[in-house]
Amino acid sequence: MDLDTLLMPFNFAFMQNAFLISIIISVPTALLSCFLVMKGWALMGDAVSHAVLPGIVLAYILGIPLIIGAFLAGMTCAIATGYLSTNSRVKQDTVMGVVFSGMFGIGIVLYVSVDTNMHLDHILFGNMLGIDGQELWTAGVLSLGVSLLLGLKWRDWLLHSFDPAQAKASGLWINWLHYGLLAALSLTIVATLSAVGLILAIGLLIAPGAIAFLIVRTFSTMLWLSVLICMAAMLLGTYASFFLDSAPAPTIILILTTLFIVAFTRRQILTRRSSMKVTSGKAVDL
Repeated sequence: MDLDTLLMPFNFAFMQNAFLISIIISVPTALLSCFLVMKGWALMGDAVSHAVLPGIVLAYILGIPLIIGAFLAGMTCAIATGYLSTNSRVKQDTVMGVVFSGMFGIGIVLYVSVDTNMHLDHILFGNMLGIDGQELWTAGVLSLGVSLLLGLKWRDWLLHSFDPAQAKASGLWINWLHYGLLAALSLTIVATLSAVGLILAIGLLIAPGAIAFLIVRTFSTMLWLSVLICMAAMLLGTYASFFLDSAPAPTIILILTTLFIVAFTRRQILTRRSSMKVTSGKAVDL
């Protein structure tokens, strides 16, 4: 390919918007993925991402902004999951599965029973190539707010993730940290709706943190590395989709999956080498 062909994607306005939304949403999703991975909340991200569908449909019926309905539905799912898991013998992951599948089912029923001009495939799978200026501003404001919140309070949430008892003894407001993280999760999913959709949003909320976790040992390094990984994967996936004639969102997820496999393989090799050195060292001592 010549240089003009390689630079062709940057000449189209829809591709420029796709690159811009990739940069915008990669920061909060990557930062949040680190906390979800460390806290073991991967399924919570999946639950909230699916549970916002009935809120979107109800918001459309009521004539209010879709992001308001999506946020309220996401928080309802998170709060309901926390209440049910606390006040029953059922484990949290089981409660999550019941709640998010139930709310997702409600959303599907509402969607097919109401005459709307919404395209469900755009809600579920995103529409990065159809992003407009208003959606860029909405995603930008939400992403900036969540990123600043996570960046300023990451030490508090880290302590809460590892040792809630110690966090409470240190004077931190445990409930605020708990529901603040859930609110950040809901807002981040709302910010990613127009880009990657509900189903693929979970990939952005888990994969970057999981990949960084396999590479580095300190949480502070894990935060910025996950941002770099997510941003690079989103830009590369968007760019490659132009030439592959594929949808950007699934292409991005495939790149993240490949990076995870590479990071996992690398960690396995390093672990085996370390074990072999320890074994050979013991043999020499004997």
